[in-house]
Amino acid sequence: MNTDELLLPRSRQANERLHALIPGGAHTYSKGDDQYPEGLAPVISHGHGARVWDVDGNSYLEYGSGLRSVSLGHAHPRVIEAVRRELDRGSNFVRPSIIEVEAAERFLATVPTAEMVKFAKNGSDVTTAAVRLARAVTGRLRVAVCSDHPFFSVDDWFIGTTPMSAGIPAATTELTVAFPYGDLAATEELLTRYQDEIACLILEPATSTEPPPGYLAGLRELADRHGCLLVFDEMITGLRWSEAGAQGLYGVVPDLSTFGKALGNGFAVSALAGRREVMERGGLRHSGDRVFLLSTTHGAETHSLAAAMAVLTTYVEEGVTARLHALGERLAAGVRDAAASHGVGEHVVVRGRASNLVFSTLDENGQPSQPYRTLFLRELLAGGVLAPSFVVSSALSDADVDHTVDVVAQACAVYRKALDAADPTPWVGGRPVKPVFRRLA
Repeated sequence: MNTDELLLPRSRQANERLHALIPGGAHTYSKGDDQYPEGLAPVISHGHGARVWDVDGNSYLEYGSGLRSVSLGHAHPRVIEAVRRELDRGSNFVRPSIIEVEAAERFLATVPTAEMVKFAKNGSDVTTAAVRLARAVTGRLRVAVCSDHPFFSVDDWFIGTTPMSAGIPAATTELTVAFPYGDLAATEELLTRYQDEIACLILEPATSTEPPPGYLAGLRELADRHGCLLVFDEMITGLRWSEAGAQGLYGVVPDLSTFGKALGNGFAVSALAGRREVMERGGLRHSGDRVFLLSTTHGAETHSLAAAMAVLTTYVEEGVTARLHALGERLAAGVRDAAASHGVGEHVVVRGRASNLVFSTLDENGQPSQPYRTLFLRELLAGGVLAPSFVVSSALSDADVDHTVDVVAQACAVYRKALDAADPTPWVGGRPVKPVFRRLA
């Protein structure tokens, strides 16, 4: 199918309804139709395994499922069965359910570098709780975030540092400072410049690049020496890097860490974990000032905790992390070969850990290009591949990956034509896709 044949009339109608009722037309900005070619933003009807179907009846192989949250594939039987068992037992009570302690025990057995855990519903809940806790423990106000990582929270302390800072007081933003990933000297300079002011260093321990040798251990030493906490945001690395996250893989223990996404395989659950003496400041068994750490009506929803337990068990028993890496390696090799064979190997670039692949689309001058990204996404969609990234789920088969590579090859042939013309416009089909973080709509 070429892009002119991929018509999505029902999806277009559904997108109009979404925009009429929901600001942005989606409940997550990165799911917005501005992230997809004009007129080619499918609205999903259902999903199973590695496939999703839109309301027009088209089927797609899906990558980056649920913003990396559905790592086992949609409607995974072990997860669904665990959830189903809980549904008839009630979902929320006036006192803790026994499943809360069982889920905590299962989590801490899987992530042994942590000593206590508290569950919530989304990533921002727990990253903001980590920041609040670090401020309370250290008595300091400033937060140092890694400038190379795109997202930490919807809350003011982070969003105020992005181009979408409207409505956020400057006084709040001024308390957040930044350090570059992989540069210990720059981080030490920051800690020295704000001596005794920084409550924590918060970063993703790894993303599209591996941490330089000794880097994470160096951050651990810097945090200890300057009296601040080290916080690992493991929303993405948790389970995908190892069952125990990046901290388990690289052997560096943070004071606090946050998990989510893959933890629930699409069900809403996140976790703040860390050292007992720090976490207890949000509890009842200490003599200091109380910290309002996490207190959410739905944080301990029973079926979501059952989903998390099933996910953790499946990862450990079935070696899911290793499978994600194997699938990702097959995909990365195939995409690189396809790009090279069509002369676009320096323009369609796959990077990242095999379990967490992303791609860049570069123009004739080697610069990131939204029009070329639009061209590439259009061709993938026409081939039945929905891929804002190349992040794999374990539900993909080798045949699925091989089909994806064939579609990528077709897209690369069109990409080559656009490069030769030095103008992708004829293949863009409307306005280009847009970056999520931008000042104006």
